[in-house]
Amino acid sequence: MAENNVEFGAELRRRRETAGLSQVVLARHVHCGKSWISRLEKGRGMASPDLVQRLDEVLEAGGALMALAPEERPRSTFIGLPAVTDRLVGRGGELAKIGVFVQGEGNPNVCVLTGPAGAGKTSLAVRAASDAAALFPDGCLYIDFRACTPGATWLAGHHALRSLLTALKVPDEEIPPGDAGLAGVYQNALRGRRVLFVFDNVGASDQIEALLPAERACRALVTSRNRLNALDRAVAVQVGALNDVDAATLFRSSGGERATGAGAAVEQIAVHCARLPLAITIAAARFRADPIWSIEEFAAELSDEQARLELLDDGERSVEAAFALSCNAIDDAERRMFGLLALHPARRIRVDGAAALAGVSVARARRLLGRLADAHLVAYETTDGVVMHDLLREFAGDRILPETAPGERDAAMLRLLDHELRLAESCGRHLDPRRHRVSMIADVPMDGFADRDNALEWIRSEWPVLVDLCHEAAARGRYSECWQLSFALRDYFFLAKLWDPWISTHRIAVECARAAGAEREAAIALNSLGIAHADRGDLSAAEAQFHQALRLFRAIGDEHGRTSALSNIAWTALYLGRSQQALRDLRTVRQAYQRLGNGRNAAITLRAIALAETELGAHPDAVEHALQARRESEMLDLSLDVAMSVNCSAWARFQSGDLDAAAADYETASSLAERCGSRYEAARAATGLGNVLAVTGRITEAAEQWARADTLHRSLEPAVIGEARIRSTIWLGDEAPGMSNGRRD
Repeated sequence: MAENNVEFGAELRRRRETAGLSQVVLARHVHCGKSWISRLEKGRGMASPDLVQRLDEVLEAGGALMALAPEERPRSTFIGLPAVTDRLVGRGGELAKIGVFVQGEGNPNVCVLTGPAGAGKTSLAVRAASDAAALFPDGCLYIDFRACTPGATWLAGHHALRSLLTALKVPDEEIPPGDAGLAGVYQNALRGRRVLFVFDNVGASDQIEALLPAERACRALVTSRNRLNALDRAVAVQVGALNDVDAATLFRSSGGERATGAGAAVEQIAVHCARLPLAITIAAARFRADPIWSIEEFAAELSDEQARLELLDDGERSVEAAFALSCNAIDDAERRMFGLLALHPARRIRVDGAAALAGVSVARARRLLGRLADAHLVAYETTDGVVMHDLLREFAGDRILPETAPGERDAAMLRLLDHELRLAESCGRHLDPRRHRVSMIADVPMDGFADRDNALEWIRSEWPVLVDLCHEAAARGRYSECWQLSFALRDYFFLAKLWDPWISTHRIAVECARAAGAEREAAIALNSLGIAHADRGDLSAAEAQFHQALRLFRAIGDEHGRTSALSNIAWTALYLGRSQQALRDLRTVRQAYQRLGNGRNAAITLRAIALAETELGAHPDAVEHALQARRESEMLDLSLDVAMSVNCSAWARFQSGDLDAAAADYETASSLAERCGSRYEAARAATGLGNVLAVTGRITEAAEQWARADTLHRSLEPAVIGEARIRSTIWLGDEAPGMSNGRRD
């Protein structure tokens, strides 16, 4: 037998090296550990028939390795494992980790495979145990503890002990009639033995505590939907969703011939199934059994969130039933939290947002979420946020949330809206502390964030949630929350140039304001909506919205709003080439802002004046006014406006032919833009610097700057950004006319 092992190992090594594969790569291909490949090549182990077949196929041995493989030795005890599924796809990393565990010696000798319902933990454990069976001459034993079996009672530990003692062939006369002493007899029976146990579907640590082998040569694989934190010395293997490729492969291998050649539709099905093996195999069975569906039609059926859980039930297996069992293991407070999370519009839910939904402290929310994470109903993506995959979200919304009274659900959403609105407004005040704010929450403190950088980091990840909440508020008739959220988002949208969400939130804000009869709020939203359109170059739409806002501001006697609308109309005139008119109107607007005490907007208007003067060829005045706008912005601590003013002075110098000074200003503007988080202004500075380099004949360096600009922001609009217009004409080899540049209001 030993010689056969050595001969098999030598041939395995020869064929692996001929194929140019390392032990690590080969182990990955056949889903076992690298150390196991090493042992086989040294003739110190015996591979299972399944593993030998996979090695033969991967190394294209044509049956030679299978012919050399020694027959399994006779065993005094049986291999009590369920059949290994032929549908296990992927899981190479998990199998390798389990392989290292089962081949080890000493402690820890317990490995817990934990993950959400439907992840395929049982199939993985059985496959790993089957592959390792040759290492355990005293047998492999399997017990289902039934914690995840619908309608079944959990298997008690003392019943499991009696089953194991029988399997270990302990004489009846040595087994105590009562429960006392069973564990001692069991541990004594394991002395000197090497047995592999699979404890499947365990609900809690105390179910198996007495069954964990004290014999260090034995190994126990445990599967559970809970983390079993009490088994603190166990090796933990997380079993989650499949990756996109493996999920699609599993559906194709299970869905029959009609599924084998499909492309995008299969990938969509896998996503709708949250890439969970149970959901995918149920979906494949449904598809295979009903020839009426084309693969595209079946994908469309699964895309319906209302019907998805019902479709993922083949009469014998049900995703919904699997989730329901997981929910049975949590208490009422955790169950309520789980249901309320379905109200949150985002996939990723921050702990403070969950606390607001549930109406509890952040510390309490963290404890509740931690328990849900232990049950794999949510997963911590970061230390301050959890995620729920789509199927669990649908289950929570359809089956758990209705347990909460409608009034309480509405109250939860209002708490979330108020919480996120206050954070958004606090963030906006950090990003642009001097902006004139009306129709906002008056008592929001600045200490919602430590500083501007902290606020900017938060809004970069959270703005999609706030957009969804803005639309949710409108749908619920919470009009003031809708327009307040849209106004709070405007500061970041201007900085990041996120025009689409800016426009969508302000359009719905206009609708909500009109529905509520709030003329001032409608005017504010129209004014901001016009800026978004102008910023992206849609000047006709912008001008129409500014005039609508102007009429409303005049009707209600809002002098500041009227001045703001007139300012925006003047900016648009500048972009449309009516420079003389723009200059005249901008001077009037600046005086009005100064009279109203709004230094921020007065400084912004002065920058516009500099741009108009640049267009009209008054370059010395333009440079002086741009520098003055910079000084006024610095006094008000407006970091973004400082960067924009320096870009403005650089533009005026470039147009005047003072290229060295223009280059220096663009370099300064680039640094300032980076500091304040404006990739747009940094891209504008890089484009301008590229223009300077190009007109001085340094084309290669110019191309590098333009490439940098494209990396920072590809959407510089030539209609409003002169540097972009110049770049395109230089690139074509034409002479470029002047172009006005850069606004903010």
